[in-house]
Amino acid sequence: MLKFFYTFLLVLGTVYGPAARAESVLFLSPGTTQEAFWVSYAQFMQAAARDLGVDLRIQYAQRMPELTVAQARLALQGPDRPDYLMFVNEQYVAPQILRLAQGSGVKLFMVNASLTANQQSLLGERPDQLGSLVPNDEEGGYLMLKELIRQHPPATPGKPIELLAFSGLKITPSAQLREQGMMRALAEHPEVRLRQLVYSGWTRDRAYEQAKLLFRRYPQISLVWSANDEMAFGAMQAYSETGGVPGKDALFSAVNTSPAALQAKVDGRLSVLLGGHFTLGGWALVELHDLDRGVDLDQYGGRDRQIPLLQLVNNATAKRILAMGDSPEYSVNFRQMSAKGRPTSYRYPFSLQTLMR
Repeated sequence: MLKFFYTFLLVLGTVYGPAARAESVLFLSPGTTQEAFWVSYAQFMQAAARDLGVDLRIQYAQRMPELTVAQARLALQGPDRPDYLMFVNEQYVAPQILRLAQGSGVKLFMVNASLTANQQSLLGERPDQLGSLVPNDEEGGYLMLKELIRQHPPATPGKPIELLAFSGLKITPSAQLREQGMMRALAEHPEVRLRQLVYSGWTRDRAYEQAKLLFRRYPQISLVWSANDEMAFGAMQAYSETGGVPGKDALFSAVNTSPAALQAKVDGRLSVLLGGHFTLGGWALVELHDLDRGVDLDQYGGRDRQIPLLQLVNNATAKRILAMGDSPEYSVNFRQMSAKGRPTSYRYPFSLQTLMR
């Protein structure tokens, strides 16, 4: 089986950034080259790498955690080792990667999902573990449901507002945190009743199959919370097949600023959209570039940081991002964001607003 994965790595190939004479970074993406989120994530990273002069490589794990581990093993124990390995603690692969990295000389940086509190207590501090950068997933899940409820007409006395929720993978920290945020908002609104929460593995097809059953089981649903855009589209398709109109008969929400999600927000089919965290890998490269130049991140906000990238996307912002096109040329000056030589009061301006300037 392991031989298969090594062969698969070669078949998949690698997406390369600039051939710069600078620090080399390998990013292990847990997603696929067909997922709009991970494609836009890579595009933003490549823009940052070009500006910073970083030698960037990106490999995709096709949603298979065992492939991520095989990729990490090859990178950490093979002859062509990067200076830095960037990865996501998707499906809790981080402890395996940390074990593989011992003695490799490769420095590690986690994005999107870092070590859980339990993992951190078991593994302890490591000199090769440089830090992490994660979005505000819990707050994102909270904001999304709060905005859905705000847009919904007031509940009729004695008749609750019925909610369905579609989450990603049960063993993914980002999914868990978004759920926790949703439950926090739910606790503030006793007039809303969560009928069922299901795990759709981040995929449209699974959410569609689940939603077909759920809308028959709960015909009074008028709010649908989804932890990403693909699952939202699967649920919306199933709802449309019942004769309902998304955005009118039931309000739908999603996370991610894919072109399809942005268009659905502009068209009114998605009532609530959150996004901005596709920029996280590019911001992480700014920090790694600074680390390579001797910057102490502890003096500039800390090595392990959560930044509020997930925010509500209104129609005007959706139109502006759509206008950038499929292969956007970002006007961000990544080099100017460096903390090198700045006072310790400086904080990196990582936000969607920076991108939109």
